[in-house]
Amino acid sequence: IYTRISLSEQLVIEEYERSLQFDEECLNAMLDGLDASNKIICPVCRKNTLTVSCHSIFCQCGLYILTRGMTEQKLRALLENTLTEHSYRCLHNPEFTVTGGMEEEMSLLMTCPV
Repeated sequence: IYTRISLSEQLVIEEYERSLQFDEECLNAMLDGLDASNKIICPVCRKNTLTVSCHSIFCQCGLYILTRGMTEQKLRALLENTLTEHSYRCLHNPEFTVTGGMEEEMSLLMTCPV
């Protein structure tokens, strides 16, 4: 009887530890999400966050634009203002692409499917 209780208790403890680990992982994921909420989501891939420096904007998806004096706050304001202005006139979601070529500087272009 003592062995059964001990085994039963051990199973309860293991289940409790797994539950604690799961709760901790969930909490860490939520905290990571809060940290990412201040980041700018890439408008091209809509998955990754942008990295902004005073000389460039880039994303893991391949987006790379050279800039002059760009800050995260400036870029956020530009994107928010452009999207807000578009939403006043249109219900469709715009798409973003990077344009430019050999002689042109790379830039972010917003187009609407309508």
